Amino acid sequence: MRTVFVLLIVMLAAGCVERKVERFGMVTGIKPEKIAYYKQLHAHVWPGVVKTIEACNIRNYSIYLKEMDGKTYLFSYFEYTGNDFAGDMKKMAADTVTQRWWKETAPAQIPLPDAAATGETWSKLEEVMHLP
Repeated sequence: MRTVFVLLIVMLAAGCVERKVERFGMVTGIKPEKIAYYKQLHAHVWPGVVKTIEACNIRNYSIYLKEMDGKTYLFSYFEYTGNDFAGDMKKMAADTVTQRWWKETAPAQIPLPDAAATGETWSKLEEVMHLP
């Protein structure tokens, strides 16, 4: 039994065993006067923030900007590879560097009504299609 366990760990480390990946698309608004600052801030994401994102099992994280009908929105995409999303998000929220980062980014963002109603900033999008 121990040999099977060790083999599984080696295969996982080598990328031979595929981990479950959950994809997330999120959207929020952004204040027009904060766009340049938001871009500048994200051009040099703090190393501590990157470290926490990775420690919370988030991969392939991207943020996009789009103007539509006179309003500007941010769209984010990331992949979650852990087993306890809620727990990892609590871990992220408890990180002091991430808390400072959010104090910089929050004033630039305009939550959509559904997110604002629950005290969130980003609204989760429904995945309609995925091609692996």
